[in-house]
Amino acid sequence: MMTVKKSAYLVDPDLKKMTDDMQELHLTYKTLARVREAFNEQVDVSIPEGLPVEVTEKQVPGPPGAPDVRIILFTPIHAPAPRPGYLHIHGGGMVLRSADDCNKDNAVLATTLGCTVVSVDYRLAPETKHPGQVEDCYAALKWMHLNANEIGVDLERIAIGGESAGGGIAACLAVLARDQGEVNIIFQRLQSPMLDDRTCVAEPHPYTGEYSWSPDNNRFGWQALLGCESGGEGVSPYASAPRAEDLSGLPPAFISVGAIDLFVDECMDFAKRLIRAGVPTELHVYPGAHHAAWQVSEARVTIAEYRDRLEALRRGFFG
Repeated sequence: MMTVKKSAYLVDPDLKKMTDDMQELHLTYKTLARVREAFNEQVDVSIPEGLPVEVTEKQVPGPPGAPDVRIILFTPIHAPAPRPGYLHIHGGGMVLRSADDCNKDNAVLATTLGCTVVSVDYRLAPETKHPGQVEDCYAALKWMHLNANEIGVDLERIAIGGESAGGGIAACLAVLARDQGEVNIIFQRLQSPMLDDRTCVAEPHPYTGEYSWSPDNNRFGWQALLGCESGGEGVSPYASAPRAEDLSGLPPAFISVGAIDLFVDECMDFAKRLIRAGVPTELHVYPGAHHAAWQVSEARVTIAEYRDRLEALRRGFFG
């Protein structure tokens, strides 16, 4: 007998087909390899034909004592240099997916905005625990900065961002880059970001986390990343950005999240703190949208979120 979800009546009608057909995702150490294999079989990593973009795969120097970091570079052919640069960090709950999964989106973004996109294939948990993920992304950011002339990037227009876990890592990267003082980031674009490990121990929200990304999966992702139970003392702001006591001096932020996404409260709380710290912040909460609703590209709520997210980055780059 199928259990009716409490938030079922809140789901946007355009997303109903997805939620009706959605298979439950159960992440554990025993199921992780199988889930990864299933994801890899389902994802289309191809790039649409005819896009005026050059795609190059590179290995760049990794963090000290760590392997090189694989990146995928998307260079718009007809956009003159120096161009804005965007460092993209993929999602996957800290434990799934790869940079290749976002090839289409990054190719389209590069050609639409005329920006160079660097997509980071950071090491996954639990095989690599924090700080490996954010350090891999920082290594790619530094490579992008040091090689700006070679790849046609304007040093004064470097932005970062990502979706889900990638958005959470991007927020951490912004804190790390601020503290290191080596690379100036002008904008952070966070799509349904997995920001705060303390959501795992907070009072449960009555209407979130029933679709796509559950509280149980969230606990697994954070435990895999941290190597310990989440929500405790001493978690670094480079693992969970809201752990930073001081958010001042961070780059302007765009945050988008669905109203029935497990991450809605942590996104709203983080946006409020950014605003109170004097960081220009734009927050969008989309009614009826669950986590990963962006997979239904024809849904009106998804189209609105994409438009808002694209225009926010355009303003970040071009004012």
